[in-house]
Amino acid sequence: MGIAHRTSTIDIVIKNKFPGNIFHAEIAQKPTNMRIITFNVNGVRSAVKKGFAEWLAANPADMVCLQEIKANREDVPVAEFAAAGYETFSFSAQKKGYSGVAILTRIKPDNVQCGNGVMQSDAEGRVIRADFGDITLINAYFPSGTSGDERQSYKYQWLDEFLEYINILKQERPKLIVCGDYNICHKPIDIHDPVRLKTYTGFLPEERAWMDKFFESGFVDTFRVFNQQPNQYTWWSQLGKARENNKGWRIDYINVSKPLQDCLVHAEIMPQIRQSDHCPVLLELKA
Repeated sequence: MGIAHRTSTIDIVIKNKFPGNIFHAEIAQKPTNMRIITFNVNGVRSAVKKGFAEWLAANPADMVCLQEIKANREDVPVAEFAAAGYETFSFSAQKKGYSGVAILTRIKPDNVQCGNGVMQSDAEGRVIRADFGDITLINAYFPSGTSGDERQSYKYQWLDEFLEYINILKQERPKLIVCGDYNICHKPIDIHDPVRLKTYTGFLPEERAWMDKFFESGFVDTFRVFNQQPNQYTWWSQLGKARENNKGWRIDYINVSKPLQDCLVHAEIMPQIRQSDHCPVLLELKA
């Protein structure tokens, strides 16, 4: 795939001071596949306090894409991430403590671009791109419409602008990975109560229709290639013991363009990682 190989083989459990989190380290021996994680950390500094850096040190993936970092560039804990073996590329919102995305990588990118050239989206720090050989990784934090009609209208505007950006980029860079917090459940299987929640932002017909259009434009929902089971979620409300009762939403994705479909090896959701109200999603691709 035109990407430098990472090597690893066996897992070693690392004892740590954060009960409930089991981290695994890996010993380099032979070439392996490329692993990508997407994770809305709901504040990167908060996640670090909950063991995120220790988890990174256990080498969970080659690239870790973060959303909602809620930190200015100078406040992102790059030293901790470097100690864990990752180079950090971040794109913060102009507004303090809001939005923001980052790519942490063990493989040096050929090119990194912050933003997608749309003024409001870039002011909110929503998109960052990294090129690795002939593959382009897009990490995006889609807007939420939970604060009212104005933001819901902007969400629709952002979706159209983002799809246009992706479709233009795809002509030049056909091998695309588009990961992040989409803030949309695509199908009834992706949400714990599709009937009651059908009028809620994140599961509105117009949002779901956009997801249809996105996939029809030439993308693959990688998690559903490997897992068609219900009750597979990536975000839970912090109210009413939603996570304990698994009343969740699948709104975090790693989707790939069709030219990468034959490279898919494995995908999974990682609900055991509890450093945020979201959990990580993993994709493994052939090296």
